[in-house]
Amino acid sequence: MLCSYNLAFCTLCSLYFCGMKYLSKNTRWVLANGLLFLLLLTLLRLIFCLVFKNPQPSSLWDAFFLGLRFDLRIIAIPSLFVWLLTLIPFLNPFRKPALSKVWNVFYLLLAVAVLVFYTADFGHYAYLHQRLNASALSYLRDLRISSTMVWQSYPVIRWIIFAILFILLLRWLIRKNFNRIAQSSSLPTKKPARFAISVVFIFLMAFFIFGRLGQYPLRWSDVQGLGSDYKASLALNPFQSFASTMAFKDDKIDMQKVREHYLELAAYYGVPNPNIDSLNFARTVPARDSFSFSQPNVVLVICESFSGYKSSMYGNPLNTTPFFDSLSKGGVFFERCFSPCFGTARGIWATITGIPDVTIGPTTNTRNPAIVSQHSILNDFTNYEKLYFIGGSFSWANIRGLLKHNIDNVHLYEQEDYVAPKIDVWGISDKNVFLEANKVLAQQTRPFFSVIQTADNHRPYTIPAEDEQAFKKLTLPTDTLHKYGFESNEEFNAFRYTDFCYQKFMEAARQEKYYDNTIFIFVGDHGIRGNAGEMFPKVWTEQGLTCQHIPLLFYAPKMLVPKRLSYLCSQLDILPTAAGLSKIPYTNTTLGTDILDPKMLVKDSGAHKRLIIFDDNKQLAGTGYQGTFFEKNIADKSGKIFNLKNNNPLPPNDSLQKSLQSFTEGWLEWAKYLAYHNKKKGE
Repeated sequence: MLCSYNLAFCTLCSLYFCGMKYLSKNTRWVLANGLLFLLLLTLLRLIFCLVFKNPQPSSLWDAFFLGLRFDLRIIAIPSLFVWLLTLIPFLNPFRKPALSKVWNVFYLLLAVAVLVFYTADFGHYAYLHQRLNASALSYLRDLRISSTMVWQSYPVIRWIIFAILFILLLRWLIRKNFNRIAQSSSLPTKKPARFAISVVFIFLMAFFIFGRLGQYPLRWSDVQGLGSDYKASLALNPFQSFASTMAFKDDKIDMQKVREHYLELAAYYGVPNPNIDSLNFARTVPARDSFSFSQPNVVLVICESFSGYKSSMYGNPLNTTPFFDSLSKGGVFFERCFSPCFGTARGIWATITGIPDVTIGPTTNTRNPAIVSQHSILNDFTNYEKLYFIGGSFSWANIRGLLKHNIDNVHLYEQEDYVAPKIDVWGISDKNVFLEANKVLAQQTRPFFSVIQTADNHRPYTIPAEDEQAFKKLTLPTDTLHKYGFESNEEFNAFRYTDFCYQKFMEAARQEKYYDNTIFIFVGDHGIRGNAGEMFPKVWTEQGLTCQHIPLLFYAPKMLVPKRLSYLCSQLDILPTAAGLSKIPYTNTTLGTDILDPKMLVKDSGAHKRLIIFDDNKQLAGTGYQGTFFEKNIADKSGKIFNLKNNNPLPPNDSLQKSLQSFTEGWLEWAKYLAYHNKKKGE
């Protein structure tokens, strides 16, 4: 491949530099502008490399070469388009000089598009450690919130000034290219020679668009062969990553596969009397008889961007969450919990419904009106008050629709319901959300199930002025921050501030009567992709598992014996487990299980548990099982198996890989199917 690209690129350069006088003016002009844009995209990739440094230093030449191939594809498409149009005499600016302004504007608009895409891409990567993809279009649905967050998080004015200067420079270069070629002369060539040059030009453009010599074109998934998440990101450009994810946004349910994998999933989830015709998936679970407390309150805290590797519970030397670490030692702490998908809306969806959100593209299940009706185990808490607290607005991501439509008699508390002032785009501070919620919970006369959703561990990383005395910001060297998973002191302190807020909440709750009869559940909505260093095996960083690894804690000192459990689990398991602990009989229709079921613990201590993970950005789906992780590439159907416990390669085990591949394909199709076949009772 390297040889073929070298040959093609050398031929292109020879056409332009050596055979310049033999080329028509429109061909020289298209090539000159193409080379200008190639230099621009290469410069932007170099800037990406300098701004977002490689967390595990290694040679990057292979990533730059693959990136060059993606860039040449992006450049070749408009170049071929323009060249073909200018073959038509009345569209050729060198025959119709009046058209030169039109074509120069066209190229200027391409330059503006490059700037817009890369601006969005750099911001997207700084925030999520992912190149721009079609899911970013979801931010346009909440444009006011998204634009306010951008304004509060980034130097917008400086960037606008830079963009204007940049566009003026490109405008000058584009016009200079045209004027220089318009004033030059070409040697006369005979028709056979002109035809040969045209054939070579078309072949080169087609080669760059296809991306390789072979049966299959260059694909987005080729970046996975580079061996690290950073190299994969470096090789991509935002046009390629955006277009690749758009291609999957209308993914359809394959009913043949749904039926093919039904019995396998039914057996794993314990579906009684499975029927392949009806595809029944409901399991009726009786109330536990092994728990002494009846109808305890439940407080579920969904913690924004609560990455495991950034926290104290996993040995991060920066000791960012000392309070939560001490809390975890007094409760039942699951050290191998994952969000099945990345993103806050997907995390809430998974927690409330028990279904992974496996949409690829610019939307999420919460925004899909066709699947607004969902059965939730929350409704089996029939004698409970249901309350949900958020610092901002429930209009974001259509969370209001998901909650109001599916949770009976839920009381929603948002920004305008609080006394505390708004501090940024996400509403009031997490500390004040906790304290306001605590006041409401203290007044309840019936058992309650409450959800409290945090937001401050999120750009613009606001620390309220009212807390600056009690909460002391720290400043650490940049290399220390990067070594232990943080991009900036602002992010580092925001992560520490969440721990401060947990502490203030628990201190306030301990003063109230409801405390002793309450199960507190803390779980991350998702993690953040980044370098886990030596805290975890390399596969956690290289395969992006840090993006979804989150802490999960059940804390109830009067009810639960403290323990640290290492078997695999996820957000899907929270509601079944909460119902089990609360002695609530419930109907489970989706993919979660009770991870503290005594029968399961006696049987195999959770060793049979399988973890399901979906990454819409990388188009991967996977299953974890007993220290192994199988990862399937959705685009090209390939699969790999990794060791989750250490850096040693796994011994060959074809039967295990086939089993995990089948299970992965099964739950992936069933996640799509259940989203449309899990309607709330009576609908």
